[in-house]
Amino acid sequence: MYTAAGQPDTDQLVQRFTPLVKRIAYHLMSRLPASVQVDDLVQNGMLGLLDAISRFESGLGAQFETYAAQRIRGAMLDGLRENDWLPRSLRRDFRRVEATIARLEQENGRAPSEQELAAALDMSLADYQKMLQEARGHQIIYFEDMTDEAGEDFLERHFTDDSADPLNQLEDRKLRESLVKGIEALPEREKLMMALYYEQDLNLREIGEVMGVTESRVCQLHTQAVARLRSRLFGEKSAAGKGARKEPRRG
Repeated sequence: MYTAAGQPDTDQLVQRFTPLVKRIAYHLMSRLPASVQVDDLVQNGMLGLLDAISRFESGLGAQFETYAAQRIRGAMLDGLRENDWLPRSLRRDFRRVEATIARLEQENGRAPSEQELAAALDMSLADYQKMLQEARGHQIIYFEDMTDEAGEDFLERHFTDDSADPLNQLEDRKLRESLVKGIEALPEREKLMMALYYEQDLNLREIGEVMGVTESRVCQLHTQAVARLRSRLFGEKSAAGKGARKEPRRG
């Protein structure tokens, strides 16, 4: 994979890792609306692959594939963000869903049902489920959570900082513990759906066959499950921040 001059052979690397680009693109597509074209994801992903090749300097083994996958996926998400395909009104609605989930969980001490969420949002169950369907993919490009105040993205900060391993950052113990607790607290059907998708690597159609529901229903369950997890994870983050601000001054 190197030239005679000892430099990475870009052509060979592109040929070798193009299947990785396509695999990531199709995996993302299963969570995006039909208006998004897979060719656009692949095109952006190829740019991410080229960027990874030009930046990576520590050998081209398994570590490079991990690094490249993150750059490829990031480039795809950047492309989606630039196109701003999700209406801002729908983004606001989805944030309202997350806030309502957090409030009802605090009030009732359990995960709220779809009927309870719809009622709290002053919506019919059918309209609420339609919103979940339309919000498909919203949760994977929620970039406000991955940028600092200056707008610099997470990977840019940590891949250029030798003292911060991005894998270690993403696998932060407290975050993982909170995520595990959040998944355990999901309603059983949503927990099963998440396990089939993320652990068994089934697509939405296959999950629908296992669960005896339509593919669109699986999409709704996925969107709602992610909303519950985001509400728990980022709700805890916000609460911690508020607690720190309320600490009395000494002296």
